[in-house]
Amino acid sequence: MSKIVRSSKYRHVFGTVAKPENQYQDIRLLNTAWDSNFLAVNPKFWALLWDSGGGGSFAVMPLAQTGKIDPRGPVISGHKSAVLDLDWSPFNDNLVASVSEDCYGKVWQIPEGGIKTTMSESVQTLAGHKRKVGVVKWHPAAKNVLMTASTDYAVKIWDVETGDCKYSLEGKHTDIIQSCDWNSDGSLLVSTCKDKKIRVLDPRTNTVVQEADGHLGVKGSRGIWLGSHNKIFSVGFTKMSEREYAVWDPKDFSKPISRERLDASSGVIMPFYDEGTSVVYLSGKGDGNIRYYEIVSDDKVIYPLAEFKSADPARGMAAMPKRGCNVSENEVMSLWRVTTKAVQPISFTVPRKSDMFQDDIFPDCPSDEPAINAAEWFSGTNAAPRTMSLAPGFTKKEKAVEEVSFSKKDEPKELTPLELKAEVERLSKRVAYLEAEIVKKDAKIAELGGSQ
Repeated sequence: MSKIVRSSKYRHVFGTVAKPENQYQDIRLLNTAWDSNFLAVNPKFWALLWDSGGGGSFAVMPLAQTGKIDPRGPVISGHKSAVLDLDWSPFNDNLVASVSEDCYGKVWQIPEGGIKTTMSESVQTLAGHKRKVGVVKWHPAAKNVLMTASTDYAVKIWDVETGDCKYSLEGKHTDIIQSCDWNSDGSLLVSTCKDKKIRVLDPRTNTVVQEADGHLGVKGSRGIWLGSHNKIFSVGFTKMSEREYAVWDPKDFSKPISRERLDASSGVIMPFYDEGTSVVYLSGKGDGNIRYYEIVSDDKVIYPLAEFKSADPARGMAAMPKRGCNVSENEVMSLWRVTTKAVQPISFTVPRKSDMFQDDIFPDCPSDEPAINAAEWFSGTNAAPRTMSLAPGFTKKEKAVEEVSFSKKDEPKELTPLELKAEVERLSKRVAYLEAEIVKKDAKIAELGGSQ
């Protein structure tokens, strides 16, 4: 009896790597042990963690500037230690956030056309974490709201306009936070942690909504939201160090809806989700292949589609926002791969005979207009992201480059040797006082114990 093949309009999606002349060659990729994607991309620029030989730098390049990269070209160099993660604002293509080992987050305004000289002055500094910061993510619907997660086990939500930390989720994780992602309207977060737990967090009530054992392997795991399906997709490793994925219902963490093993490779998987096609793309670090799966609304939830294969292993990867895809070529996803020496765009297209706009594979996508502002979100308002049409006949309102003017908070100044000496003396006195108080309390406890 013949096997019935499930029908899907995305079964024959295929990926094509850009030609060498349309790639970005001779990059200087930062060598870091942190589990980072290394790259962030939007319809104007790409940003890459850059090896500058000291301090913390990242490069920003216009998409049109293909070919070889000048290794001595200008970079953004405002952090004191290595930059670990980057994210472009969904509502301002000239605004990028960075986080670093120096415990700070920073927000940068990129000039139209790219940077011409090395930039060291950010438009905002986010100070509050006690240890290195490894995750940064903009809110998907509210303007100028940013999330950061640090190795101090805290997740902080910032009002970028003022530089204030509005919410700090502390004591919710017991180990290093490996990933953190917003749901579609930005009301909840999902986090994965080195303690092998996966959690749903409500940042405005400072609560853990759901918590469960995630992936039980010792290597890195990640979690993302599946948009309007309101499901969570996670990747990680089994106890036997095999790679696997799982799909979760955020309302019921008693067990995953689906859990499947992938292979025995060692590279951490980077997941990307396209809301318009409901397709998840999985790329492993050190792998040349990219698997993709379709998310549906039946009991099984997830179905494998196909696999892109290449001989070039990925060090990192980023997804282009849907509004940056080429609809005339039926491009449903654009993934940008980082290899040791190049940044390579990979175009995923659906083969169609007609040259007309394919509205069935290009529904309205998230736009670059925020649904609400920061004050509304911090006051408790939720809103779905605004959408825009991708049809060629749709004329989008021309958006002027927004010059931001935040109430900037500067980094605390470093203490002089005399100030450091005074601070050490002050802290030493404080320690001596606290030790004496402990001795008194121990004596009191012993006295009460003897009287009984």
